Amino acid sequence: MTAISARKADFPGLLTRDGKPWHYLDTAATAQKPQAVIDAMSRALGPDYATVHRGVYARSAEMTLAYEAARRRVAQFIGAASETEIVFVRGATEGINLVASSWGGENLKPGDRIMLSQLEHHSNIVPWQMVAERTGAKIDVCPLTEDGRIDLDWLEAKLTEKHKLVALAHVSNVLGSVLGAKRAAKAAHAVGAKLLLDGCQSAPRMRLDMGELDCDFFVFSGHKLYGPTGIGVLWAREELLDAMPPWQGGGSMIDKVTFEKTTYAPPPQRFEAGTPMITEAIALRAAIDYVEQLRMERLYEHENGLVRQAREALSQINSIQLFGPESSAGILSFAMEGVHPHDLGTILDEENVAIRAGHHCAQPLMEHLDVPATARASFGLYSDESDIAALLRGIERTQRIFG
Repeated sequence: MTAISARKADFPGLLTRDGKPWHYLDTAATAQKPQAVIDAMSRALGPDYATVHRGVYARSAEMTLAYEAARRRVAQFIGAASETEIVFVRGATEGINLVASSWGGENLKPGDRIMLSQLEHHSNIVPWQMVAERTGAKIDVCPLTEDGRIDLDWLEAKLTEKHKLVALAHVSNVLGSVLGAKRAAKAAHAVGAKLLLDGCQSAPRMRLDMGELDCDFFVFSGHKLYGPTGIGVLWAREELLDAMPPWQGGGSMIDKVTFEKTTYAPPPQRFEAGTPMITEAIALRAAIDYVEQLRMERLYEHENGLVRQAREALSQINSIQLFGPESSAGILSFAMEGVHPHDLGTILDEENVAIRAGHHCAQPLMEHLDVPATARASFGLYSDESDIAALLRGIERTQRIFG
């Protein structure tokens, strides 16, 4: 057991209700929460709770300071130039929809093109289809290499000045393949396009620096980063946010309202209509504090090492087909001959092993892989060799049942 996975004791969700170990291999869907995050959320909902930005009483002022401190902490975590580049949203899905609706609605027109890839999550496909229908823009799809990576050679050859936006997964939620983000940014910017990165799977396990990545938009969800559900982050370059119109109207996002005309607040408030996710933001800060004390580089090495071990063990089983590259960021998808992933997932559940089984909100990728679904084991900082052993025991039992 490594020093990182020894943190299992910090996660109360990793036990069954009768106190047995629960081998949780679905972290790519949502991460378990450390007690530090649970405690931060409890305090924020309890003795510290008040609204923000509006109250003149002391507790409201204190909560406002805590909420905005969370924004600064996020900016520091991802290497943003300023906290004004951080927009709190409900999750990465909302962040992408915000960019598609606001930036896309303002900047796309008939004849323009959007570049996606074959491995994108539905949340990085459907919003662009919707804005394309409204604006007359068209969508192109970048294929994958044989080992399941976005084919940047193809991307560089096919991008033209008609492309206004490139939207790609930083890490595939199905294959774990890592994008060469700086190369993708260089290719996009060479033709004048903007680059959006879906960072849902990279934010929990990789060191991030927006200046180094050189993208224009970056989104991630808090619940995959060991924080709560209901909050995510959209980062965008300050000049882009300044030029983007609001996409929702209501309280907090205004400067002055009259029945004749309304003027809007500057970013990020312009994009945060209504009462914000106060307690969620504070708990997200606690999650960031927790993972950063372990060092993101170590988390990546830890999870990558577990994937290598799992791939090696599964490759010895003739009935198992592995997908994706040999080296991946904490995620491993596979199929078992003669066994639907849902059946495998059910049998594993009886063994206290939790995996994801299905299309993983990536149906175009399933079509490319020529399978209806895959089984996916995804690791977290709390994962260790015992989880791999439990997975293998469950697979052996499944073989006996279906053999």
